Amino acid sequence: MTTLRTEPPLADTRTWFGFVLMCLGMFMAILDIQVVATSLPTIQNALAISPETMSWVQTSYLIAEIIAIPLTGWLTHVLSMRWLFASALALFTLASIGCAASGTFAALVSFRVLQGFAGGTLIPAVFAAVFLLFPPRNQGIATTIAGIVAVLAPTVGPVVGGWITQTWSWHWLFLINVVPGLIACVVTPPLLPRQQLNFGGVAEIDWRSLLLMAMSLATLEIGLKQSPHDGWVSVTCTGLFTISALCGGLFVRRTLRAAHPVVQLGPFRNRSFAIGCALSFCLGVGLYGSVYLIPVFLAYVRGHDALQIGSTMLVTGAAQLAMSPIAVALERRLNARWLTAAGFAVFGIGLALSMFQTRDTDFNQMFWPQIVRGIAIMFCLLPPTRLALGSLPEAQVPAASGLFNLMRNLGGAIGIALIDTILYSRAHIYASALHMRLLSGDPTAAMAIGLDPTLLTSGLSGPPTPAMEALVRPMIEKTAFVWSVNDAWAMLAATALLAVLLVPFAWGRRER
Repeated sequence: MTTLRTEPPLADTRTWFGFVLMCLGMFMAILDIQVVATSLPTIQNALAISPETMSWVQTSYLIAEIIAIPLTGWLTHVLSMRWLFASALALFTLASIGCAASGTFAALVSFRVLQGFAGGTLIPAVFAAVFLLFPPRNQGIATTIAGIVAVLAPTVGPVVGGWITQTWSWHWLFLINVVPGLIACVVTPPLLPRQQLNFGGVAEIDWRSLLLMAMSLATLEIGLKQSPHDGWVSVTCTGLFTISALCGGLFVRRTLRAAHPVVQLGPFRNRSFAIGCALSFCLGVGLYGSVYLIPVFLAYVRGHDALQIGSTMLVTGAAQLAMSPIAVALERRLNARWLTAAGFAVFGIGLALSMFQTRDTDFNQMFWPQIVRGIAIMFCLLPPTRLALGSLPEAQVPAASGLFNLMRNLGGAIGIALIDTILYSRAHIYASALHMRLLSGDPTAAMAIGLDPTLLTSGLSGPPTPAMEALVRPMIEKTAFVWSVNDAWAMLAATALLAVLLVPFAWGRRER
């Protein structure tokens, strides 16, 4: 297979500096999701927002982000890489100021939509820049920098968000974006290659396809958000998923026939790209799922605050940073398929190691599973990125990068929805089973919830007294929740195993 891309010249210092600033913008966009998540209760109290609607502060951002990601290719074609980055980061910075100044729920959600749309274009733009700005010999290092930023931001987000909220106020969750955003907006464009603008592309866009895509992705995201609470086959969720499927099908049909499609679907004809997207989806399930599960467990079971949770999660980031130079060296020398398979296998082991948590699990017990996952993450990101984007023509890279990153975000959204479904459904089943075992006098059930087995003979062999019920019920619920969390870890590990099985279907050619 012949590579159709013209090889960029050797990257100079200016290009590297511009790329690092682009990564800073991506870091801000990803970090913003996490720092806000840890401080939602504070924002809720400050703006008097009801608990039922509070989640839309996050959901509005994610919907706008997931719509913007596949549009990156078209936006790059219209604005060029340098001005797309500058425009998106300027909008993100202004929206951050608007969020900090919001005094009502409606204003905050409106500015979060703008933030999400701008942030959604920054992420795939960075990964496209790897293959557009650098020659093959530099792409491993550039991908590593982008990869570290992409996975480090969710890791440090909880501790950063908790520290900012405790030290200053929730407004600074958004105001911290202003200074770096302004600097990057001004400094980055002169450092990136000059490309001709193509505003004629705005007139050529198929607006109906754009509307269908937005409807499909938005209803899918909302359906995934509601399904753990309402049920996957509830009337609401079934309706949302049906609308998503219909709009998605019509979008694909129109896009394949359009003279100027809003999203280029042609890269999916490349089998290596298609498998790379599937691997990106699996990584999203495992990565975002693990980042979601750890805080949930530590907050509910161990009673830790955001700062303590963030400190525990830094272990993954530290292992990832330490492994990055080795990952780059191996990625240059070994076949991408072997590295990808090994990476997902080790990642799956790291996820499986968390399947055996107890009520007493804390930092020490979480240390080695996080180390194993941190070691594996770069091998689940670097080689699959090359498999997906490394053999495509230059003109397809921006659009393909958007689709590649969209799959990772979709994987995260679906993974978290599945986790919540497991937690809501399995915890109730486990709690009922434990309650029945205790009533039957099972001493292993008593030990499982942390209760002295001798109490069974004195207080639980018959109908429990109100005092004993008040004592035991929280212990049962906590143990049942731990077991359901372990089931969720098993689901994540199975997804990593699925990724290993997908790797052989990618082309074996080693792109350089």
